[in-house]
Amino acid sequence: MVDKLGIKAFFIKGPATVIQGLRLPRTSADVDVFVSPGELDVMLSGLRERGWRERPVDPDNRTFPQHSVTVDHPEWPCCIDVHFRFPGMENAPADCFDVMWANTERLELAGQGVRVPSKALGIVILVLHALRSPHLPACRQELEFLANLTERLLQFPELLFLARATGSLAAMRPFLEDILPLPVAVEWPQISTEWSNRLMAKEPGSARLIGIAQAPLRAKSRMLFRAVFPAPEVHLSRDIYADMSLPGRLKLHKARWARFLRAAPRILRDLSPLQKG
Repeated sequence: MVDKLGIKAFFIKGPATVIQGLRLPRTSADVDVFVSPGELDVMLSGLRERGWRERPVDPDNRTFPQHSVTVDHPEWPCCIDVHFRFPGMENAPADCFDVMWANTERLELAGQGVRVPSKALGIVILVLHALRSPHLPACRQELEFLANLTERLLQFPELLFLARATGSLAAMRPFLEDILPLPVAVEWPQISTEWSNRLMAKEPGSARLIGIAQAPLRAKSRMLFRAVFPAPEVHLSRDIYADMSLPGRLKLHKARWARFLRAAPRILRDLSPLQKG
């Protein structure tokens, strides 16, 4: 489809990373494709014509900045995540895409030639993905694997170039500082508010409360109302088949509050940096 539409797109994560030796064998639950931001609408339109439909998302883009669009198909057992930017890459999305596109290669996969990131770019993407949740054992394991791989392949110059060119130095600092050879000196920028919030919000409820705390005064009351009485899309983003009748929504609200109360102690820990600030 991508070739027919004449757009630039490449696949990230998934089985290609295993073939490239960037990940240990695993089963992929969905497909991740990266498209030029300027061609996102063309890509989505082409998918719609082929029966794919966009999944509902939380409308609070201030708290949950969107970086991809997820689509599903009634006849396919997986989703497609169409990325138009990547969290941790702070340069303009179009500029980041140009840098990434210049660092892709062709790979034979399931009898088809597909475009995927180079090994260096693949490492950058996987590192940023794992650094979103470094408290999780699976992410720590992946970061350790990628650190050993980078040292073995001696890809420090390529990683530094890509991190600088995409504005990822700040987000990747915890990974790069541990593996860069001692003579290499780097001027580390400050992490963005969006990335800082991602690291702070280890619980889903934390992100919303952090967003409310940081919002302008005029927006707080509306955001608080929506936190207590969420839009239907919030429920549907968790389960596209959720019962949205009145009794169904009441049941969903009850389950939502139960999750919040169970997670309250962990949410308070997540919010402690805001109190110190």
